[in-house]
Parts: sequence; C-alpha cells; structure tokens
Amino acid sequence: MIVDFLVLAYPWTKSLHVISVIAWMAGLFYLPRLFVYHVERVGMSGETADLFQTMEVRLLRAIMNPAMIATWIFGLALVFTPGVVSWQELWPWTKTAAVLAMTWFHHWLGLRRKELLAGTDTRSGRTYRLMNEVPTLLLIVIVVSVIARPF
Repeated sequence: MIVDFLVLAYPWTKSLHVISVIAWMAGLFYLPRLFVYHVERVGMSGETADLFQTMEVRLLRAIMNPAMIATWIFGLALVFTPGVVSWQELWPWTKTAAVLAMTWFHHWLGLRRKELLAGTDTRSGRTYRLMNEVPTLLLIVIVVSVIARPF
C-alpha cells in the first residue's frame, strides 16, 4: 500500500524534493556571505549588527532548517520508491556522501551563527569566503552523480 502510494506520488515527491533543495541551497550560499560582511564590516555590536543577527537567524530558522528537513523527507521518500535508486551502482553512494557533507555544513553554519550571536566567533571573513565554496563543490558532486551517473 505504501509502495503503491510512493510510485503514484513519484512526480510530486521529486518536484517537492527539487524545490526543497533549491531553497536549502539558496540559504547555504547566502548565510556564509552574510557572515563575511558581518565579521568584516559590521562588527559585533550596534544597530547594523542587530540587523545582521536578525537576518542570519531568520534565514537559518525560517528558510534553511525547514528546507533541509523537507529535502531529507522527500529525498528519503524517493529512495524508498521502487525503481528509483539502485544501490548496486556507485552514484547513490556518492550522492549520499555529498548530502551528508551538506548537512554537516548546514550544522557548522548553525554553530557559527551561535558564536556570532554570543560574540565569541574568531573566524575571519577569508575563512567564511573559503567555506562559501563548500556548497558549490557538493552541489557539483550531487548533480553529476544523479544526472550523468558516471560512477
């Protein structure tokens, strides 16, 4: 019964998964950039710092967290849909590793957000610029794994 539902819902599940991924990726690209400006231009106190704190918290809580959860829910639904994933191939494993790394990065950003809020963050804008490339690299691995399936 659940298998029949997953098969029938496949186009909707896939659509919602892609929508969720896009929303999540937007946040993963934008939050580190906010951190760059926060540490380089704004500092830890004042009206502009308060504005950045608000933007960062809302981005993480209202967009990124729900999008990550939805991505995982719809992604797992796709995994359990018969005929979608063959675990005998390598591509699902590379995608899984990249998604786990993306989830780690999300949580890393959340921890940095807490440090910025507490005024204990010691990272430079350069660190956040470098880390801003992580989701791009993971996105490349994920898209190539799923679309081209070279592995």
